[in-house]
Amino acid sequence: MMKLETEFNIPRISDHFLPESEAVLFHGNCLDLLQQLPDKSVQLVVTSPPYNIGKAYEKKLSLEMYVKQQTEVIAECVRVLADKGSICWQVGNHVDDGVIIPLDSLLFPIFYNLGMVMRNRIIWHFEHGLHCSRRLSGRYETIIWFTRDTKDYVFNLDPVRVPQKYPGKKYFKGPKVGQYSCNPLGKNPGDVWDIPNVKSNHVEKTEHPCQFPVELVERLILSMSNKDDWVLDPFLGSGSSVVAAIRHGRRGMGADTVARYIEIARERTRSSMSGSLRVRPMGTPKYDPRAAGNKLTISPWANAPDEHQLKLLQTTAVYKP
Repeated sequence: MMKLETEFNIPRISDHFLPESEAVLFHGNCLDLLQQLPDKSVQLVVTSPPYNIGKAYEKKLSLEMYVKQQTEVIAECVRVLADKGSICWQVGNHVDDGVIIPLDSLLFPIFYNLGMVMRNRIIWHFEHGLHCSRRLSGRYETIIWFTRDTKDYVFNLDPVRVPQKYPGKKYFKGPKVGQYSCNPLGKNPGDVWDIPNVKSNHVEKTEHPCQFPVELVERLILSMSNKDDWVLDPFLGSGSSVVAAIRHGRRGMGADTVARYIEIARERTRSSMSGSLRVRPMGTPKYDPRAAGNKLTISPWANAPDEHQLKLLQTTAVYKP
C-alpha cells in the first residue's frame, strides 16, 4: 500500500485544507471548504458545476435560485484567486420542458460584475450524447475562462501546443525565405477542442454519470498554472481535476456533497500519486472506426438496389421499320 504521509507526518491527502498537503478532498458544501482558504491562495479554479437539469446527483432548483447559488460560489472563488490566476467554468445548457438556455450566458454577468476579464470561450466538442428527435443533437459544451487582469496572468502555451498540419512549410519570400515557418513545438490548439467525453467504454469511466475527461483539465492546468500551484475544483465529482493536478506536479483540492464521489476521487488520487491510474493520454488521436475497418461503419442498405429507380435498358426496345 502506498505511504500517504510525509516524513513530517503531514497527510498527502487531507479531508480539510492544509497548506502542506498535496491534495484536499472535502466532503460537504464547497462554500465550507472555500471559507477555509486564505485570500488569493489558489492559482487556478477549474470546475464543471451541476447543470440544474435534475441529474441523480443534483437537486433541481428554479433558475433564479441556481444563479444565486452559483453567484455565491463564484464570489468566493474570486476571493481566493491569486492575482495572476484563472477561473475556468465548464458548462452546457439548462433544459426545461424542451427550452434550451445556455448557462454560460447566465454566468458571464456574474464574473463581469465581480471585475473578472473574459479571455476565451472555449468550445469542447465531443461525439457521443443524447440523440434528439425534435431538435439538433447537442455535441458541444463551453468553458468560459476569466482572469483578474487583461495582461498580467499566467499562460503557458508551449505545454499545450498541438501538431502542425504542415510542419514542413517554409517561408517563400522575405528575410526568412527558406526557413521553416511554423513553431517546431507545434501550433496553438485554438478555442475548439475535440476531446472524447467519458462514456461507458472510456478508460476513465467511474460511477459518476457526468465526469470530466482528465485530458480536458490537463490542458487548462498546464497552460494556466505552474508547478506546486493550488488547483481548486469546487464541484469535484469523480476527482478528475485533482487527478490532473497531481499528474503534473500541482496540488489539487475540491469538494463534493456526495460521499461516494469523494471515495472515488480519493481512490483515483491515490492511484495518480502512485502512477497506476489509467487515463487517456493527452493528445491521443480520436478513434476513427472507418479507418480501423470496423464493420459496423458499413451501412447494410448502402448498396441495396432501388426498385423504383429506372435502369438503362431495363426493357427491350422493339424496332419497327
